[in-house]
Amino acid sequence: MTNFTPADVESLERATIEAVAPPEVLEIGPWLVPLDAGTVGRAKSAAPLSHDIDAGQVGEVEAAYRQRGLPPAFRVAEAPGLKAVTADIARRGFASEQPTLVMVAPARSVAEIAVPFADLLDRPDEAWGQVFLGEGFDPEDGAHRVRRLTESPDALYGAVREAGRTVAVGVVSFGHGWAGVHGMRTALDRRGSGFASRLLALFGAAAQARQVSRVFLQVEEGNPAQNLYRRAGFEEAWRYRYWR
Repeated sequence: MTNFTPADVESLERATIEAVAPPEVLEIGPWLVPLDAGTVGRAKSAAPLSHDIDAGQVGEVEAAYRQRGLPPAFRVAEAPGLKAVTADIARRGFASEQPTLVMVAPARSVAEIAVPFADLLDRPDEAWGQVFLGEGFDPEDGAHRVRRLTESPDALYGAVREAGRTVAVGVVSFGHGWAGVHGMRTALDRRGSGFASRLLALFGAAAQARQVSRVFLQVEEGNPAQNLYRRAGFEEAWRYRYWR
């Protein structure tokens, strides 16, 4: 799964930004430049469509944000072919932070991680969104995530219910040959109950139903959820950092 071609990189990056539905996306040379004033990093950070480019358009990308009154931000893979890019971004005064893994898996193995005992919704209900606003989550960030994820152009929404209460949620988006898993959240008092496994299985099965064979997700380095993802067959494709 991790022997990526340049076409794989481009398709996954396009699917990533499409899933978080920023209000506007520019293409500047080899860069996708999503424009958003919210809190979701992927919806407001420019990403290269290739892991082998020069730094030629970095200044133009930075200017595009500043012209709109938005703070410039970049999301760049740690790849040998992007060293000139990161060097130029650093020279401009941006600092790297939040190392994050892009992970990929066969839909089949994701579907087999657990029994997919959860609801799959065409549109999320109010209880789905409330999980993002519950105890332990930043309400402003949660509201932005709900907005961005519910505006994804092609997505399904998973919800685990318990005694009439929605206790875990997530999203599976579809585009550019990929299924993407986003917005995995479990209520603070119900963590460790296996709900995330059920949602992953639900999303893997949904991908199979659409004959989409590859699933991706992104998880911050050090997040213990990586252990679950690896059990579901996810492998690291690349690592990136935000530059802000």
